[in-house]
Amino acid sequence: MVTSLNEDNESVTVEWIENGDTKGKEIDLESIFALNPDVAPEEEIPQSPETPPPPVSSAIKINKIPQNKVFTVGTTRARPSQQTEPPPSAPVPPPPIQHQTLLQQQNGTSHSFLCVSAARRKSNCVKEVEKLQEKREKRRLQQQELREKRAQEVDATTPNYEILCMIRDFRASLDYRPLTTADLIEDHRICVCVRTRPLNKKELTVKDLDVITIPSKDVVMVHEPKQKVDLTRYLENQTFRFDYAFDDTSTNEMVYRFTARPLVETIFERGMATCFAYGQTGSGKTHTMGGDFSGKNQDCSKGIYALAARDVFLMLKKPNYKKLDLQVYATFFEIYSGKVFDLLNRKAKLRVLEDGKQQVQVVGLQEREVKCTEDVLKLIEMGNSCRTSGQTSANAHSSRSHAVFQIILRRRGKMHGKFSLIDLAGNERGADTSSADRQTRLEGAEINKSLLALKECIRALGRNKPHTPFRASKLTQVLRDSFIGENSRTCMIATISPGMASCENTLNTLRYANRVKELSIDPIAVMEGRSAGHSVNQLDVLEAQWGVGSSPQRDDLKLLCEQNEEEVSPQLFNFHEVVSQLVEMEEQVLEDHRAVFQESIRWLEDEKVLLEMTEEVDYDVESYATQLEQILDQKIDVLTELRDKVKSFRSALQEEEQASKQINPKRPRAL
Repeated sequence: MVTSLNEDNESVTVEWIENGDTKGKEIDLESIFALNPDVAPEEEIPQSPETPPPPVSSAIKINKIPQNKVFTVGTTRARPSQQTEPPPSAPVPPPPIQHQTLLQQQNGTSHSFLCVSAARRKSNCVKEVEKLQEKREKRRLQQQELREKRAQEVDATTPNYEILCMIRDFRASLDYRPLTTADLIEDHRICVCVRTRPLNKKELTVKDLDVITIPSKDVVMVHEPKQKVDLTRYLENQTFRFDYAFDDTSTNEMVYRFTARPLVETIFERGMATCFAYGQTGSGKTHTMGGDFSGKNQDCSKGIYALAARDVFLMLKKPNYKKLDLQVYATFFEIYSGKVFDLLNRKAKLRVLEDGKQQVQVVGLQEREVKCTEDVLKLIEMGNSCRTSGQTSANAHSSRSHAVFQIILRRRGKMHGKFSLIDLAGNERGADTSSADRQTRLEGAEINKSLLALKECIRALGRNKPHTPFRASKLTQVLRDSFIGENSRTCMIATISPGMASCENTLNTLRYANRVKELSIDPIAVMEGRSAGHSVNQLDVLEAQWGVGSSPQRDDLKLLCEQNEEEVSPQLFNFHEVVSQLVEMEEQVLEDHRAVFQESIRWLEDEKVLLEMTEEVDYDVESYATQLEQILDQKIDVLTELRDKVKSFRSALQEEEQASKQINPKRPRAL
């Protein structure tokens, strides 16, 4: 039996008795009409535009279902119990009714229903498509109205105003909980944090957009502008999580409180501590480490260098450390293009060697004893005044070197603890390995390699790896003692620029910092710690793959490139290998040249004596000829050896140029 007509979805509800139980289901009208043609409505006859439509009563046919009529509802035949079918010759006259009206007999023995539409019926799928089209058109109209409204509000003087509105709308939906001095300082063996600065004067002049949002104490969001194929612009909001996140209102004192300050106590407990500032040039590294700038003048008293020194001298006054009778020393040097220069000794070139105990020694590095914070400030000003800087493809004034300031505690002359504070070179310089200028290529290659090596050494520290590839770069080599030992702690401060123009470099910085922390806290990676034997096998595989001879430095370089295979192609590895060999040959040629120069002075003195001897009337001619021949033979042997080395060095220079041209144009994602 038909019990109800559902006009919303054009279906009927039917019931029947089966095995003494009443059952029911819902069936669409089209199925009823298809299975029961005798109750289906007649189709409307198409009318021409000029012909008026007939009255509703003449276009609709109503069929009455008798109370004992059997009809089909799908696969189930429903019939009232104990009923007989009436003779088929009893027609039911159609009463005049309105469109979409159902006549039901009050005694409940029969139901009548009429057609929902006189026109040809549409399937539910077609109707759903029409509904979607209506919604789409409505949405397009709303978007068009919104665009027109925004177009009226657009500030013609502000570039990328549409992106600015998107960022504002997104920020309005966030719940801000920034870092405060009341937050707990957590204990991390490896701490990775991010700091963003305000827009600078240059960015404000060109009305650059701030695309960095720091909603909470450990989250950084980058609103990267994107564009669809149809030129529609949208935002890709990328989220990163670190130990701490400092917004553009954070002071150096605030950053120091959560980063370097917890490391000061480490050096008093006979440990090694390192604090790095990493990022693009102009992102605030030197401001963070060295202090506030007022024009070109820097207030060194407000940088992490000075703040750490202040706390060191305060700690010395505590009773438990005062009895140790510790002395404080400071060093300041820079690493430029694989070479080390002493910033406290007129940039004297230094040599980095390993002694018999495999301890790395920077030969000739001066340590200055400091008695107070003011002494430290003087040394910082002296070193910053002669640090190497220059122009890059990204910045007019880029830090071309890594500056390393160290606070050393000694007890009776022996090392007690060391705190290394490093202002790294701008990471965008690592992309200059394919520059047409050789000096820029060598600088970029060394920065690229040292940053990759630094990342792997920090990873090894966090995962207690049996092997640390510190020999892969000069930076990690001189900081070797900071990456070994159980009482070693490291902090990395990644500084980023907020402007939309710096978005690519900012993302590179964040990805680099994220990978450092990601592996240092990955429990699965810790459980998969490799044994020393595995590391040896890995190096053997690399030697076969890269086809390079074995040496401690080359082994570490191979391991470094294998661990960063997504960023270092075989061509780039070959370039790094050629550059490393070139630097070694350069040092050897310079050393031999100095030796020849000193020997030449001795030869000149000997020749002068010979010439004076010839001024005598009865000088020994045979003795003169013999001695002169000996001098010339020595000259020939030494100069020939030096000439051969210079020729090899020139060949290495040509090889470097060829290797630079074969570098894969796809640059590393982060340096």
